[in-house]
Amino acid sequence: MEKLDVFYNPRSVAVIGASKNIDKAGHVIFKNFAENKRRGVFRGEIYPINPNEENILGFRCYPSITEVPGEIELLVIVVPARIVPEIMKEAVNKKVRAIVIISSGFGEVGNKELEDQVVRIARKGGIRVLGPNCLGVYYSKSGVDTLFLPETKILATGDEIIATPRPMLGEIAIVTQSGAFGVAALDYLTGRQIGISKFASFGNKCDVTEAEMLHYLSYDEETKVILLYVEDIKAGREFLRIAKKVSLKKPIVALKAGRSNAGARAAASHTGAIAGSDRIYDAAFEQAGVRRAKDMEDFFDSGKALAMQPPAVGNNIGVLTDAGGPGILAVDECELGGLTVKRFSQETIQEFQRLKSEGVLPKFASTTNPVDLTGSVTDEMFEIAAEIMFRDPEVHGIILLGLHHLPALREKYIDEVAKISGKYRKPIVACDIGETEMALYTRFRFDKLGIPSYSSPEDAARAMKSLVRYGAYLKKNKCFENYTEEFLKKKRKYP
Repeated sequence: MEKLDVFYNPRSVAVIGASKNIDKAGHVIFKNFAENKRRGVFRGEIYPINPNEENILGFRCYPSITEVPGEIELLVIVVPARIVPEIMKEAVNKKVRAIVIISSGFGEVGNKELEDQVVRIARKGGIRVLGPNCLGVYYSKSGVDTLFLPETKILATGDEIIATPRPMLGEIAIVTQSGAFGVAALDYLTGRQIGISKFASFGNKCDVTEAEMLHYLSYDEETKVILLYVEDIKAGREFLRIAKKVSLKKPIVALKAGRSNAGARAAASHTGAIAGSDRIYDAAFEQAGVRRAKDMEDFFDSGKALAMQPPAVGNNIGVLTDAGGPGILAVDECELGGLTVKRFSQETIQEFQRLKSEGVLPKFASTTNPVDLTGSVTDEMFEIAAEIMFRDPEVHGIILLGLHHLPALREKYIDEVAKISGKYRKPIVACDIGETEMALYTRFRFDKLGIPSYSSPEDAARAMKSLVRYGAYLKKNKCFENYTEEFLKKKRKYP
């Protein structure tokens, strides 16, 4: 635990391959640390290592780590693969505790002997290694950032645009075998204004494995959900043992690539991954309580729902909508995904009938489940219907589909429904279809108030399925109540 924590909270960092050339990965990585240190975010010492430079970005440069006067806890290596073993020997003498090897040219291209040599040296010196052929780590709170991706880019036109923004601090951890996938994840989550707790890219994972990182993150107070991208799992039994324990404390969503023969072949050339039977992975994830996502969208949607909402105690879902078509799509996806959308209890149906007869809700509204308030809906109607559905003990979760196009809606219902949901231990997810400014704003408001929102009814239904499946897993292992209690206790207080 202590050695893995060095990757995220080192007291000193050296970058071998730091450069003045802005096109070099070593320049970008050292610049990340230098700027974070100047901003007061990274509080440790930083050392650029380059025998051909006297200083880089105002920091004294050293020809090798043996020349650095102070201790080095974390070492980032960005030099050709062939000289990495010699650097590793120096690192052992310097008593470095952890190393991120960004460099490629190891097992992924068949150079397994070189990779094994690196591992032998590291183990002899008690050094933990992330990589090689990886993107490394990112933790905004401590200022550790080994992403060799510039935050802005200058275009041919001379314009400067945001290239790779860093996400804010949040509650989702990203653990990925692929650096490129990791970049896509960071970009996606930043664009959706979803924060992350910690990020780790493994590459060839010659030493630190996904199982060890899951174990580490299970004790991380900032992490509520772990998103795991893998192409293979080498220590299968160890992974199962640890994942079983972690998944009872924190949900794990996995995206396993290489399902097809061609995909497995691509994975082998990418990170040296060895293919295994896809059905075995399905069974292993199921046994360990890991939610396997079917694609990237499902991966992120599930993570978002599990981070924002408590698990569902059962699989009966109430659908609340202001448009019939999207409501039907949500119901179809629920039923096809193993959820139920049953008629409400007689008591709930009578309550809706009374409100319709009194003119509080439209007389022509459908209120047996799904509840379709039609195009005549107002903010108050959404609030009243949501309260009734939350009160029904036979409804275990709610999907709300509020289309922003309708004239009487002023979006006040978003805040009020969020307040109502805070009184109950049931999950709610939302959907607003469209990509116009108003649709984006509506989803943004839901997200900011702790209700995960999606751009299609099917996505919202699949997100609810994740909450139902995780709830069932916790109930099966007799820890649903404890998890839910802790979740609600630690749930962010949204404005």
